[in-house]
Amino acid sequence: MDHKILALGGDGIGPEVLDFGLQLIYKIEDIFGINIKIERDLIGGACWDKFQVFCKNETVEKAKNSDAILVGAVGGSKWDSIKIKGTPEEQDGLMRLRKELDTYLGIRPAKVYSGLNDQSPIKEKKLKGTDILVLREMTSGIMFAQPRGNKIENGLRYAFDTAAYREDEIKRFVIAGFDLARKRKNKICSIDKANVMESYKLWRDIVNEVSKNYSDIELNHYYADNCAYQLIMNPSKFDIILGCNFLGDIFSDLVAVFSGGLGLLPSACLCGPPKNFVKGIYEPVHGSAPDIAGTGKANPIGMFLSIAMMFEYSFERKDISTIIEKAIDKLIYKVNLTPDLNGKLSTEEVFLKFIDELNNEARV
Repeated sequence: MDHKILALGGDGIGPEVLDFGLQLIYKIEDIFGINIKIERDLIGGACWDKFQVFCKNETVEKAKNSDAILVGAVGGSKWDSIKIKGTPEEQDGLMRLRKELDTYLGIRPAKVYSGLNDQSPIKEKKLKGTDILVLREMTSGIMFAQPRGNKIENGLRYAFDTAAYREDEIKRFVIAGFDLARKRKNKICSIDKANVMESYKLWRDIVNEVSKNYSDIELNHYYADNCAYQLIMNPSKFDIILGCNFLGDIFSDLVAVFSGGLGLLPSACLCGPPKNFVKGIYEPVHGSAPDIAGTGKANPIGMFLSIAMMFEYSFERKDISTIIEKAIDKLIYKVNLTPDLNGKLSTEEVFLKFIDELNNEARV
């Protein structure tokens, strides 16, 4: 079956990381005899510089007509101060894509890799067995809710955002989380600040209501601050962490501590619960890192693992996803990697060594 990908390089190291990701896809086409059509476009600051918008209407339509969207990285200080009229998503091309495609289910995995224990500040004995899936609600909450803005009040600058969720926005996300828990360890930790915020009280209520249909799933509620502490003290006791848009964003970076760095982490934003051929946006968790753009120092592993997630969730090819993941495991165990992992290899050198491992896994 043919598949169609929209490839968006973005900013900073985004385009170069994406290029190596596309080379991986071409290699997979050769190995498995599949056909993938790739179309490129602009998003983020690169799009602003050329068109004075962060995401074109045409790009949204291309995304809607694609099976998956692959993104490098978006943003940078060059464009942070640009303000345009409109909703929050008009200020951020990636946010617009998420909203327009309704990719509400954010999946951000992090695990411990053999060979990188020294990269984490957490003691090795605490890390043993750590394999965490942070689920982040992606299209609602404080990132999108109105009203928001800034003004002068009594001679002082005043800025405000609204933390708000509707019942249906929470419920569909929570159901997807419980369904995923059944495919893992039957455990969920839901994080909130229900002790002080009305939106989180509703969040906790909905999680409890949904849990009644999943008696086989162990559910624990944590206030977010306590969860952050418990997560660092005993990471291996966590499996799925369920969080709103804001908290999910923070915790998905926090769990990078266990893996060894942000450059290792992939992500998927799906239009619905994982099932056959669900559309999704795939991107490494790391930022655009403009300070190393063009130097050949970018870590491509997060991109490779994002492509593995794409094959699993959007193309229903778990076999390909598994081979990529196994090749990454072998690569990390054997090879001196990029500078962010205290290595000396370039992005291209890591890619070539990864392809060697991929070929070996494909022959098994």
